[in-house]
Amino acid sequence: MSFLYYVGEYSMTAKLKDNKNLMEFLRYVLVGGLSALVDMAVNYCVLYFVLRAGKDDGLSVAISVTAGFAAGIIVNYILSNLFVFTSREQKEKGRGIKAFLLYVLVGVIGYGLTVGLTLLGTRFIGEDGLWYLIMTAFVKGLVLIWNYIGRKILVYKGK
Repeated sequence: MSFLYYVGEYSMTAKLKDNKNLMEFLRYVLVGGLSALVDMAVNYCVLYFVLRAGKDDGLSVAISVTAGFAAGIIVNYILSNLFVFTSREQKEKGRGIKAFLLYVLVGVIGYGLTVGLTLLGTRFIGEDGLWYLIMTAFVKGLVLIWNYIGRKILVYKGK
């Protein structure tokens, strides 16, 4: 076989792998969106229906946010194992308490990044208006990428 044949074969394999990773990431984005909706719904229901509190009750807000975060991360873990990280090797690596705890750890770090980067951003641009929305969207994008890469490497071992 010629050198050009091997170069072409490598190029095709790399393109297929890139396409596979892109599709995996897009599935991760969809699962993340659904998990965020679960997070927000549980947060709202716990705050207003379970605790019968309001947004000015700090302890109740902290409890409802924590409940929403926990529900969202559990849904994200389950759906990611079912629909995102679908190879046999990924499914094996994604099972068990150790994998779940690593999954949660990446999410907690992501949460910390969200809070820290948002606070940092508000120091520079303030809390009002369009720039705040742009900044928070940028932070969400960075944290989405962190969560995907962190989980792919730590939980699913980069496969």
